[in-house]
Amino acid sequence: MTLTRLPTRRIGSLTVGAQGLGCLGMSEFYGPTDEREAVATLHRALDLGATLLDTADVYGHGANEELIGKAVAGRRDDAVIATKFGVVRPGPGVGAGIRGDAAYVRESCEASLRRLGVDHIDLLYLTRVDTATPIEETVGAMADLVREGKIREIGLSEAGPETLRRAAAVAPVAALQTEWSLWSRGIEAEILPVCRELGIAVVPYAPLGRGFLTATIRSTAHFGDDDFRAFGLPRFTPDNIAANLPLIDALSATAEALGVTAAQLALAWLHHRGPDVVPIPGSKRRAHLEENIDAAFLALTPSDLAATEAAIPPTAVSGARWNPQSMAFIES
Repeated sequence: MTLTRLPTRRIGSLTVGAQGLGCLGMSEFYGPTDEREAVATLHRALDLGATLLDTADVYGHGANEELIGKAVAGRRDDAVIATKFGVVRPGPGVGAGIRGDAAYVRESCEASLRRLGVDHIDLLYLTRVDTATPIEETVGAMADLVREGKIREIGLSEAGPETLRRAAAVAPVAALQTEWSLWSRGIEAEILPVCRELGIAVVPYAPLGRGFLTATIRSTAHFGDDDFRAFGLPRFTPDNIAANLPLIDALSATAEALGVTAAQLALAWLHHRGPDVVPIPGSKRRAHLEENIDAAFLALTPSDLAATEAAIPPTAVSGARWNPQSMAFIES
């Protein structure tokens, strides 16, 4: 296990570790939570240079932002805090709608600042595009917050090429957060080229396929009653898990031949996609965090990368990445 700090990459004006940390699972959705271990994991991430900490106002109904605020108290200068707004989530589900109007932009930012206990947010994302509000209004309101010093950089999440162009015409967009992994490659044909044309960094969420690319999930028996993969994601139905197991077995065999884990190979593949890519694998335990960080130091040859991609052909994956309700809020 390496103790070397991560190299850095740029997101707009921000310098971040080449790999960040997704914090959702520390508060909900992925089984039991442990606040003490979560804080220790956040501190370890900062120690190792995984400085980009990713949260959202709806994670744990605000509890995740409060957790991060507690963890970075006294270490604010070490952390690059990214949070998201836009999802309206009045109950226990994943959300009931999207708001991107100017009033909600400001209201959400102020609430996140209070929960985080900080005077500015480094990177603020619109979680999903609000089809009822012109993106120019949303980004214009976010640009006002930049001018006021309340946020440093503007981000979008799951936005399509046209929205990215319209947004960038209003104010610089530093990052696009979107799902990207060996089994979710939909951004590569059109969205990724536009990001690179406009100088927008790509922050892949779920880079380990919500755990499937770790090769530890063999059936739905892996999930507890409080794990949303068991009831909210098509790829984790019993039939789709069974159909996708040959893919993960092929990835595992490729990883074993290289002397690494399947998770490390999946992350290393993303790291090799370019210096403008900063994956944010989720982890709520230090051991998993350190395994993931080691992936940023792996050097893969062109033949290694080809073998990795051959293990999981994009068209071979069974099941949609989100259910129809959630996919309705995702631009492609």
